[in-house]
Parts: sequence; structure tokens; C-alpha cells
Amino acid sequence: MSRRPRVRQAEICDLVAKRGEITVEVLAASFDTSAETIRRDLTVLADAGHLRKVHGGARSVTPRGEGEGEFEARMRRNAPAKHQIAEKLADLITPHMTLFMDTGSTTLICAQVLAKIKNLTVITNSTRIAETFSSGRGRADVYLLGGRYRGDNAQTVGGVAARQIASYRADMAILTVGAIDARGVMDYSSQEAQIARAMIEASQRLCVVVDHSKFMRRATFSVCDLAEIDLLVTDQTPDAALGAALGQANVEVYG
Repeated sequence: MSRRPRVRQAEICDLVAKRGEITVEVLAASFDTSAETIRRDLTVLADAGHLRKVHGGARSVTPRGEGEGEFEARMRRNAPAKHQIAEKLADLITPHMTLFMDTGSTTLICAQVLAKIKNLTVITNSTRIAETFSSGRGRADVYLLGGRYRGDNAQTVGGVAARQIASYRADMAILTVGAIDARGVMDYSSQEAQIARAMIEASQRLCVVVDHSKFMRRATFSVCDLAEIDLLVTDQTPDAALGAALGQANVEVYG
């Protein structure tokens, strides 16, 4: 099935970031499109600073293994959309709420806005999100989960973190995900999916924050079904197929 150019380009960015370098031929086969179309996509993405064009393909703007650089690249990707999401989310959060927030560029941008809200309690596995709230004007009470530390995303993961999550109870889990389609939400990391599922289990409500580039995509590891989502905050109205599935699942969409 063909994809809209901006959706395809977002997926190309993800593939290049994950693999470090990839050829035009592999991308053309992956997206069932022509090499000429892929070359045009790479030109657009290179001009925007999301990747580097090389002979016969594309390369990540930072070498593989330099997690900070990759995370910063994700922060820049679709940044206006993520800021729109953050402002919409802020209207749904009130002082004194207890929130789970998982690791991601979208949740970090949301944290920068939510940190202005007074007297929140925030439980997170992200050191960046913990620092954002602890230094914010809202004087949040911040709890940083322990466990195995992954420097690429500045986060804790694994069984220790998941067990700690079970000792808390939150009003809402605010999660970002790698993909969403009519069946549910997914992630590319089994460890991050484990953390997300634990946060859902320990929360009264679930809010998924996701930009339009993740719509109707698939990832390897399931996080939850659409029916488990209470709120979906995004930058654009989902297309007809996804919108119908969200409506059938009684998800409140803010797009």
C-alpha cells in the first residue's frame, strides 16, 4: 500500500537512524516504490538536516552508537507537531495529578510544557524528563525509576524498573509509541514496550501522545489495544480507517 510522502519520509528517517546507513535499493524495496521517488525523499530529508545523502543511499547524521546524537535528531524530527501535541496535552492536565511518563522525544517536549503546571507528581524512567520537571516552575515531585540504565535514550528499563512501577498508582500514564494502527499501539523496543505496559497497568487512565507520522504503521512489540486508550493527543486528525477504529474503541481524540 502506498504511503503519503511525509509518512514515508518519517519512516525512512527511522530506518536510517536504526541502521546507520541504508541503500536506495533497499529503501525502494521496503516501501514498494521507485528508486527515483526514494532519491527525491532523501533530498528533502537531507535538506532538512535529518540525514546525509551518500552515493547510492543515506547515512545517519550521527554515527551508530552515539545515542545522544540520535535522540537529538529525533527531537528535531516533526518538532512543530510535537510542540502542538504538548500544548494540547497541557489543557488536559491539572495541578496535583500523579503522572507516569515514559521515555521519548514527544514525551520530553510535553514535559517541557507540563513542567509549568503546579504540584504535579511525576514518575518516569527518563532522566531527561526527571530533570525537566525538577527544574520547572511547577515544582513537581519527581520519582525516577531504577533498573538497567541505557545511555542511548537516558532511560532505565528492565524487570527492576517494571517492578518499581507496580508500587505506584497514577491518575494517568502519558506514553509515546513507535506506531499505531487499527489494532493498537506498538513499539520497536521490547524493553520500552514492557515499561509502557507496566505504566498502563498502574494507571487510572491512559493518554497516548503521537504525531501523524506514526499513523497506520506497525512495529514489532505490542503495547496495548486501542480499547485501553482513554485519550489520544496528536497534531492531525487521523485518516478515515484509523479514525473509525478509534471511534469504535471509544478513544477521545484531540487532533
